[in-house]
Amino acid sequence: MGLFSRSTTATATVPAAAVDPALAALTGTYTIDPSHSGIGFTARHAMVTNVRGAFTEYEGTLELDGVNPAASSASIDVKIASIDTGSADRDNHLRSADFFDAERSPLMTFRSTSAEALGGTDYRITGDLTIKGVTKPITIDLEFNGAAKDPFGNERVGFEGKAELLRSEWGLTWNAALETGGVLVSDKIKLTFEISAIKTAE
Repeated sequence: MGLFSRSTTATATVPAAAVDPALAALTGTYTIDPSHSGIGFTARHAMVTNVRGAFTEYEGTLELDGVNPAASSASIDVKIASIDTGSADRDNHLRSADFFDAERSPLMTFRSTSAEALGGTDYRITGDLTIKGVTKPITIDLEFNGAAKDPFGNERVGFEGKAELLRSEWGLTWNAALETGGVLVSDKIKLTFEISAIKTAE
């Protein structure tokens, strides 16, 4: 079952006979469930190891159109102050003006602009990522995990995603040189997404 058509044009139409009834039934608005989702990141530290972290507070909406899948969209707002790497000192530094400047720019936002099917359950979604007032495009590779009704009667959809970015492109340039060469924090950041979203009652 697919969610996104191969066309990236939102106005494209799909012949009625080609619509999968199960896919059409997914049409609707979905709210991301933070208690069953995760937004994480990985950065290389001191050139030799990885530091992993996550944002624990966020909200988002998926607009799924099973009849015209290219019209589907995603919107996510992430609270920067919720960053958690397992170290209070490091988290406070990341919240500071050296990095995210959470006091002046409290949110990181994503707004999708297009999507395409890669085959099977694999998809690619592109959108605008805004950090500290800087907006740049980012591409996220997604796997659609399917849809199900949970024990509480909620209709859910699930996705896994991953992306890479260069933090310097969003003005996150702080670093420190190492005596042995190289820098303390990598420019490349790997992002991971585990999304469970609940369909809004009509």
